[in-house]
Amino acid sequence: MRKLVIALGNGFGIKEDEELERIAAAGWDGVFTGWNEGKGNFSLANKIKELGLMYQSVHAPFDGAAKMWEDDERGDYEVQRQLLCLRHCAHIGVNLVIMHAYIGFKNHSPSQMGVDKFGILVREAEKLGVKIAFENTEGEEYLAKLFEAFGNSDNVGFCIDTGHEMCYNRSQDLITRYGSNGKLIATHLNDNMAITGDEITWLDDSHMLPFDGVADWEGIARRINATGFDGPLTFELTSKSKPNRNTHDIYANLDCDGFVKLALKKAKKFREMIEK
Repeated sequence: MRKLVIALGNGFGIKEDEELERIAAAGWDGVFTGWNEGKGNFSLANKIKELGLMYQSVHAPFDGAAKMWEDDERGDYEVQRQLLCLRHCAHIGVNLVIMHAYIGFKNHSPSQMGVDKFGILVREAEKLGVKIAFENTEGEEYLAKLFEAFGNSDNVGFCIDTGHEMCYNRSQDLITRYGSNGKLIATHLNDNMAITGDEITWLDDSHMLPFDGVADWEGIARRINATGFDGPLTFELTSKSKPNRNTHDIYANLDCDGFVKLALKKAKKFREMIEK
């Protein structure tokens, strides 16, 4: 039976240790987290281990992903930042790092310079025995360029974000495009209401619980199974609506315990779909 993993940080504003305890008490098998750039994730990793949870992956910083494609000091800084994240993850025994290829909606011109910068990260991952899973976000051209360059590396794979696929990628089948032949190595499972306006914006990336939006979960299960992926099912969810949205009003009466328990119920429902 596949392990079920949830993101740490579901919008309740409680301390990480307390949220981890509630996730474990609810019955989740594991978690994935962001990277604490200032002090690292050493204490977090120890707490996860203490609770008997699986530390499935770390999400690398993504706020400067666009700078990786530019020739300036910030681009060089981002390379060093991502290298440090990879090395830290290897040190604490987390062998999967999720990365964004890009962030932003305006530019659509990946450069060879950017490929070269990401190449430094791929070579470091190969040395460390860490895998990089590039996630589908906005700027799909950048993701395509990275897979063209590094898709044959054993240390490079794909992380499907099901919500991004609907609201950023216009519901194209990216699971099949990038996840076939064993390249799907991670999931960020979540729901939303797809594209709700004339333009694609971050506001539609709502990260609702499965079955609460418009996603075709039967289709997602079929497409994931077709890739041969048999790893943990990881859910990236939040309890809060984006600004001026009311998508998450349905969770308004839930505290952290109630939210992670409901999320687990829905996660198990999806696992049944994918394992039948």
